[in-house]
Amino acid sequence: MKIEFAPLNIPLRRRLQTAAVLQWLFSFLALAQCCLAAFVLLALSDWWIVALLYAGWLWLDWDTPSSGGRRSHWVRSWIVWEYFRDYFPLTLVKTIDLDPKKNYIFGFHPHGVLVAGGFGNFCTEATGFSRLFPGLRPHLLMLPFWFRVPLFRDYIMCGGLVSSCKSSLSYLVSRPEGGNVAVIAVGGASEALDARPGALTLQVRNRKGFIKLALKHGAQLVPVFSFGENELFDQMKNPSGSPLRTLQNRLQSIMGVALPLFHARGVFQYSFGLIPYRKSIHTWGSRSRSPRLPVPAARTSRVFIKFTCRV
Repeated sequence: MKIEFAPLNIPLRRRLQTAAVLQWLFSFLALAQCCLAAFVLLALSDWWIVALLYAGWLWLDWDTPSSGGRRSHWVRSWIVWEYFRDYFPLTLVKTIDLDPKKNYIFGFHPHGVLVAGGFGNFCTEATGFSRLFPGLRPHLLMLPFWFRVPLFRDYIMCGGLVSSCKSSLSYLVSRPEGGNVAVIAVGGASEALDARPGALTLQVRNRKGFIKLALKHGAQLVPVFSFGENELFDQMKNPSGSPLRTLQNRLQSIMGVALPLFHARGVFQYSFGLIPYRKSIHTWGSRSRSPRLPVPAARTSRVFIKFTCRV
């Protein structure tokens, strides 16, 4: 395989963009493991009292990820996220005003390999969510498993990430003061196994639980599509029924986490690595649907299919 190296005279801003994406990738793939190891080492060291105090805090704070989380505007506004945005680049397109007195569920498609568009748009202020939708607070839902990891849970909550359990979603969309946005990657982790350039396979069948909660609590449904999300990584061929796909499905059923074998480019060369390709991501939302209308759940779910077929 011929290796295509990056030129030496790349502008500093592009190197900073690559560094920003590299730290984001690290936070997705290895930060949780590092935080867990750091906590264990702290507990076994002479500073064990610090670990004990944190464990007590963890016990008291256990339900926070399912009770709206703990956002930090300071973390969401870090300049590193602006470099992250410009790497692709990433844009958030507003198509309609949303009333800040209401609660919303954003049905996000497609999941992609690492939900780069969902993270950049709703867990940071790099694309100006608060400016485009004043009075609304976005929360990206993530598997509950990650909120059990010491230290890591506190970091991801700063960006607005919350647990994807039913009680967490209910808490967000039932607040009488309104202003909450729950962002759900509807296809879930299993959709990541089909994410590859030039392909668009969405998991929408039997994914109606969030619609029932919207109907129950009177939240508005907003279909959101992130164009370019699947173009960021290549993935090993894993068609349905293949040994690799069978193994991936089995591991997902046990662990609850999908394990796509993806690859893209490297830091100093463009031929192989885990850094995503520089592909534009444009995230759009369509008009919201009121759950107070007499629309059956099955019909409401077709809003997503109709919207995504406009690719």
